[in-house]
Amino acid sequence: MKGNITKLKILLLLLIIIGIGSGCNENQNQMGYNNKDLSISQVHTSKPFDQSIANQAKEKMITKDEITDVRAVNTDKELLVAIKVENFNRFRLKTIEKTVKSDLEKIYPNHKVVVSSDKKMFWELEKIEQRLQKNNTNKKSLKKDLKKLKSLIKEKT
Repeated sequence: MKGNITKLKILLLLLIIIGIGSGCNENQNQMGYNNKDLSISQVHTSKPFDQSIANQAKEKMITKDEITDVRAVNTDKELLVAIKVENFNRFRLKTIEKTVKSDLEKIYPNHKVVVSSDKKMFWELEKIEQRLQKNNTNKKSLKKDLKKLKSLIKEKT
């Protein structure tokens, strides 16, 4: 009887150790996340505005370690960029936004650059990118949407 209880305790202890070990192993895979493998969405359109500047800006910003995803749309004079930042780097959000903005202003001096890490702006820019990809927008509506986004950013600040 005592031998069976001892075997049961050892088996139970072994199962607990295996369960804890496999649970910790899963988190290590998630922490090894590399944003270099991410694919950013390229918007290929020349109507109403050529989005090559926005695509180049996305490619440059996704290489930064703190940034996990980027959305961008440009007009002839403006470049709006929304970034997603890893959770731990959210403590340095303002400095990350400033460095991204200054980097983009150096690269594109002829454009007014607006950078935000706001999730709503990210989603809105994603919607605009999808409409541009499907050619479901015109110059007037695009400028109106971007003006609305800029006013949302100003309200937040």
